[in-house]
Amino acid sequence: MNQLFDTIREVFHYLKQYKSRTFMTMFGLIWGTMTVVLLLSFGSGVGTSMKKNMHGMGDGIAILWPGTTTKVWQGYNRGRNIRFRPDDVELLRQEIPEISEISGEFIFYERPTRVDDRINKTPITGIVPEYGPMRNCIARAGGRWINDLDMKEKRRVVFIGYKIRDLLFGENVDAIGKMMYIGDTPFRVVGVLKEKTQPSSYSYRDQDRVFIPMTTFQSLYGWRYVNNIVYRISDPTQNKFVEDRIYQVFAKRFKFDPTDRNALGVWDTTESDKFIYYFSFGFQLFLGLIGAVTLIVGGIGLANIMYVVVQERTREIGIKRSVGAKRRTIMSQFLIEATIIIGIGATIGFIMALILIKLISMMPIEDYVGHPELSWPVALASVTVLALVGFFAGFFPARRASRLLVVDCLKG
Repeated sequence: MNQLFDTIREVFHYLKQYKSRTFMTMFGLIWGTMTVVLLLSFGSGVGTSMKKNMHGMGDGIAILWPGTTTKVWQGYNRGRNIRFRPDDVELLRQEIPEISEISGEFIFYERPTRVDDRINKTPITGIVPEYGPMRNCIARAGGRWINDLDMKEKRRVVFIGYKIRDLLFGENVDAIGKMMYIGDTPFRVVGVLKEKTQPSSYSYRDQDRVFIPMTTFQSLYGWRYVNNIVYRISDPTQNKFVEDRIYQVFAKRFKFDPTDRNALGVWDTTESDKFIYYFSFGFQLFLGLIGAVTLIVGGIGLANIMYVVVQERTREIGIKRSVGAKRRTIMSQFLIEATIIIGIGATIGFIMALILIKLISMMPIEDYVGHPELSWPVALASVTVLALVGFFAGFFPARRASRLLVVDCLKG
């Protein structure tokens, strides 16, 4: 242990003695560490932002639309339009146990909504309570989503997007419990949508929609057919199996060829999740390689300096060997020196990277590229790269020092 402390004191003595050389060596390591951490953090932030934006519409959901048959089947001509009833939603629920949540969706487009003299035309959507959790329709504090009792009693209650709240009631006004009109029918507001990022949708953004119980919608408008069906499965890896089962169940129900993919339309967002995962992984790997190359350049600089140190201290090495120092002792001394240099450089680089990440996170760029985030995988990858670079930068010069012959060291 005393020998270790003596070696560390000796290393710091040499670092102070050659300040300019030490600074230039550490600068490359500091810059390389900052680059690795920042690039990996940016890659992680971009992936997280893409997932967040995609999931604004819902987590692992699929949207099913009726289509038109394009194949002749059992005496039925092609060109028949498929139309979904609310009973068909329950049919899928019963026939396909892999579906965990499902809801039909009535959408009455451009329906006037009014509060006093403020009027806006917006889609009126009739749904069941399961729809909210699937679509990430979360109520702001003080409000709630549509519940089973609303459905059972066909209550005239409404859940509104925050943009609709701003248009009809005013910005930052508490609309919970207040009345509004849909057409000529009064409704009580029970919830306002919590703000969320939603760059994609299949009709209007949720911020611009109003939602009422499906039973209330049917009693008001008498619609028999839903516009589409939204569902989520318990195991996303079975998405293709569930999709095939939907075609089989509805092919039997509506009398069309199960292989006729135009009879139904399916948008499975889990496929987008797969794309985002692989894109994010590839993007992060690319950025990590760029950062690693930068750090390797710094490591090469450290290795060159260590070779110079070995040459400068050749006589010292010879004296130590002549008084009984073993090769592994000489080698360990140079490895410790390289480790200390890269440790100091990496620590400073990490601290500077953390400061930059914090500063960048304060900038309004989240909606575009996300905010850089130093996650555990990023930190682990950075430390792994640093450890490898540090080991190889110190190992070969240290091995050379340990293999010098005593006679050659003491010449001259």
